[in-house]
Amino acid sequence: MNQEKKDITIDFQGISITSAEIIAFLKQEMLIKGICQKILHQKIIQKAAREREVKVTPEDIQTEADSIRYNKRLEKASDTTAWLKDQIVTADDWEAGIFNRLLANKLAEHLFEQEVEKYFAQNKSNFEQFILYQIVVPYEQLAYEILYQIEEEEINFYQAAHLYDVDERRRHHCGYEGKVYRWSFQPDVAAAVFSASIGEVIGPLKTEQGYHLFMIEEFIKAELTPQRRQEILNRLFAEWLEGEFNYAIHNS
Repeated sequence: MNQEKKDITIDFQGISITSAEIIAFLKQEMLIKGICQKILHQKIIQKAAREREVKVTPEDIQTEADSIRYNKRLEKASDTTAWLKDQIVTADDWEAGIFNRLLANKLAEHLFEQEVEKYFAQNKSNFEQFILYQIVVPYEQLAYEILYQIEEEEINFYQAAHLYDVDERRRHHCGYEGKVYRWSFQPDVAAAVFSASIGEVIGPLKTEQGYHLFMIEEFIKAELTPQRRQEILNRLFAEWLEGEFNYAIHNS
């Protein structure tokens, strides 16, 4: 005997919203596909963790929950209860979310912890960073005029950026782009810029943004820091998860 599925109702600020309305809204806003992908990702992680006997303990969940409470300054139990109520979730929902995140982290470590150093060594140049300044202008002739003025010491790079750059933020910071990775740029631009000497002005180089003049102020050697180790671990895990996802949808 078929039973009609019960529509779940959520109380939001005293107004009832049904699960059917939520699903309809997600579809209308073109968000449903992304949600379904995340759900399938979670199922893949849970299955892989079971097969490899990767587990999250109650102590793990408690430690993470305490860390979240500390960061959000939820000093009393009543503070946590009020916060959860405001987020429209129960304590069980919250702990389930913590469990899923920890499980993904533990699985990533189980699968790829031993691969991080090898990946870093093979892709070390991609993790080199540079403190970069640049000037972007809309016209090639203007870019060459600025370059000429800089070479003739009629103006320095920073002054030129403050006067001419098309981007307001960079003008205010005299062309400062910040710390950048080699892979942040298209290959031909990266090859030209990152083979230059410190302080050398490179360009003009054309991109979709306009005509660029670049100057590297400092080279930052690639190091396998804890943060970078985590970045690589996350990347390897994301690639694996995407591969498992594609396999699942093409073999269902």
